[in-house]
Amino acid sequence: MIFVTGATGTIGSSTVKALKAKGARFKVGARSPDKARALGVEAVAFDWEKPETFGPALQGVEKVFLLTPIAEKQAEYAQALVDAAKKAGVKHIVKLSVMGVDAEPGIALGRQHRAAEKAIKDSGIAWTMLRPTFFMENFVNYYGADPKKDATVYLAHGTGKACWVDGRDVGEVAAEVLTGKGHEGKAYDLTGPEALGDDEVVAILGEALGRKYTYVAVPEEAARKALADMGAPQWMVDGYAELDMLIRNNWVATPANGVKEVLGRPARSFKEYAKELAASPR
Repeated sequence: MIFVTGATGTIGSSTVKALKAKGARFKVGARSPDKARALGVEAVAFDWEKPETFGPALQGVEKVFLLTPIAEKQAEYAQALVDAAKKAGVKHIVKLSVMGVDAEPGIALGRQHRAAEKAIKDSGIAWTMLRPTFFMENFVNYYGADPKKDATVYLAHGTGKACWVDGRDVGEVAAEVLTGKGHEGKAYDLTGPEALGDDEVVAILGEALGRKYTYVAVPEEAARKALADMGAPQWMVDGYAELDMLIRNNWVATPANGVKEVLGRPARSFKEYAKELAASPR
């Protein structure tokens, strides 16, 4: 039995889909299990703010896909779940981390993931770390590239580039690691096959979707103010500014081979992602 956290987000939902395709036996944790069951999956009550739900959720579980929410307390959440997993006799934890997590001192969000990785390793439970870069889906889900109309994308990425990764690849890697053998004690960096700037990305998306997208590079302070004006707490404003900095400085522009190493095929390109997005119902 596999237990999946964060099952409704970009990576969690891709992992669930890939596990279904493999015919794997799994359940997901949700604050509203009935809603999750409506999606056709086995679901149990699970709330990061209620550690008392961890033990019952982990009953009978052999492997855990650990995906913590972006939160100021995510390292604490991870530690609490690891402690519960050890008590429940879990044999293997697959952690969704981030690329560059082992950099010192690293960015704030990276340090949160590094603390969680350490907690897992210190527990004595077998582990595998998945360390993806930025997701291709972000452009549509968060950055404003609306598939239904022309749009301008405002980001503080300057002229920097990133090896954007398709979230489906990350989910398929997670499912393979959770159901396969020989992945214990390994960390996989997961990226797409090439480094692209935001202007190149919006051009690819625009051509595939038949839209006119424009990328406008904004100053860091403007991006910070926009987040603050939306009510984001200071830790989040600072954390997202650091993520922007990684792209601006081309620190996530080197491809890695983790997807191919696990799946035996190359990672999807942004052109492949855009083509499949255009073909999907919208």
